[in-house]
Amino acid sequence: MSEQNTSPAAPDPEVPRIGPYAPGPAHSGFAAEEIDTSRPHPARMYDYYLGGWDNYEVDRVAAERVIEVHPQVRLSARANRAFLRRAVRELVAGGIRQIIDIGTGIPTSPNTHEVAREIAPETRVVYADNDPIVATHAGARLTNTAHTGFVLGDVRDPEAILAHPTVRELIDFDRPVALLLVAVLHFVRDDEDPAGIIATLAEALPAGSHLVLSHATDEPYEAYEGGRTDEVARAGVQDVYKSATATLNLRSKAGVERLFGPFALLSPGVVRVPLWRPDGAVPGAEELNNTIFYGAVGRKG
Repeated sequence: MSEQNTSPAAPDPEVPRIGPYAPGPAHSGFAAEEIDTSRPHPARMYDYYLGGWDNYEVDRVAAERVIEVHPQVRLSARANRAFLRRAVRELVAGGIRQIIDIGTGIPTSPNTHEVAREIAPETRVVYADNDPIVATHAGARLTNTAHTGFVLGDVRDPEAILAHPTVRELIDFDRPVALLLVAVLHFVRDDEDPAGIIATLAEALPAGSHLVLSHATDEPYEAYEGGRTDEVARAGVQDVYKSATATLNLRSKAGVERLFGPFALLSPGVVRVPLWRPDGAVPGAEELNNTIFYGAVGRKG
């Protein structure tokens, strides 16, 4: 990870304080045996970073271990979430009316469909995630509005997601689609072919479709003179995720650029997420160095 110089960030004030309530499925009627609580799950750890309630003790312990070696992880999570909101607003303002959000994680308001419908209430959104607890909360918070659906599916099996009846019902593949892969592909190993996953998804999408992607890195921010790769922190974070349901696979800026495949990068290209078309003050170089996500948007020609 990049060199750390700031104290841990506070939980995201935009996370809805709808808890605390009984953790896991107790409040939803979801079968407990269908949820793996023996190992931390990245979606539930991310929820913890954002200050959410939908996580288990195993997730909190793992997340605290990450925070111990990389205190800025909460800063990065908030910046990444803000990038998602800006990108969705930009694409919907430009005419996109269909979104597939893969690896959506625990619902954090404002969710993708809420952001999109601030501009165009008719926007259709399908969420997908491989964690059953996400499906539980999706049923309660995401799919109780018209033109919104959820698919329990894994990004590693893009064909299954594309063929799912909910996707086929809500998404018209003859019209442009916004594909969101936000903070998900760094949980896909090289041998699982993340570029091939994007190529498969892209093949199903017509011209004019867009890819919104963010990805974790251990590269220092190039404009920060004090930036360096903190190899101890990097190893510590990756070690935590080795015990989770998915490993953490950090990639360089060049590696992230290669993932876009048939999607031509829009300005400003692959940048630290706060720098992608900011709508407020831009953080300083040190904070950008401590924000570990690259983000970008591409368009299929």
